[in-house]
Amino acid sequence: MRGNRRRGSRSDSVLVVGLGRFGSAVAQSLIEMGKEVLAIDENADLVQRWSSELTHTVQADTTDEEALRQLGVADYERAVVAIGTDVEASVLTVLALSEAGVQEIWAKAITAKHGLILERIGARHVVYPERAMGQRVAHMLAGSMDDYLEFEGGYAMARIQAPIILWGVPLKDSAARRRYRVTVVGIKSPGEPFTYADNETIVHEGDQLIISGPVKNLEEFSQLPTVRPPDD
Repeated sequence: MRGNRRRGSRSDSVLVVGLGRFGSAVAQSLIEMGKEVLAIDENADLVQRWSSELTHTVQADTTDEEALRQLGVADYERAVVAIGTDVEASVLTVLALSEAGVQEIWAKAITAKHGLILERIGARHVVYPERAMGQRVAHMLAGSMDDYLEFEGGYAMARIQAPIILWGVPLKDSAARRRYRVTVVGIKSPGEPFTYADNETIVHEGDQLIISGPVKNLEEFSQLPTVRPPDD
């Protein structure tokens, strides 16, 4: 076990296990948010690669409970287990962190069965990055959305171009919620930042909208025309 570590408060720190594409992206985002990160990976090359960008990097076998004890993982309240295709290492790491007393464990899963096992042994949050990205791209392609985020229970949010049916009238008088069960929660005019939308907001041609609602309704709403047909 080797690496670079610097002492500091762990109350605002996060433990990230696995420095592949997903783990390194999580670690980098946490750093940008001002969090301290202890990143652990068994691959010495990955540890060296990220040592200058993350708060702490350590080469260690996270399935080894003694190695984790020496790293002081019990002092961390939050951890992300981003181990990829090695299901056994993923499971053993989550189990070791749970037994060490880490309260909030996020874990990457590659299959539904893998995710179920992780939940049963201590992971409070299981994420499926590949599945989520696949769903996102599919909905963006099929529904003419610029961005898409789906939640549990068939609910989602999306960024779309404002459809013609909303142009020039306050949202309270539009058909968005009444006919399509879609709520406009944000609006961005060209050259301006996004802002909250309310009942008095008037949508114009070229605006971008943040909408929320049931998935099927968002898909239907996002396919409405956004460009006037040419004059005959």
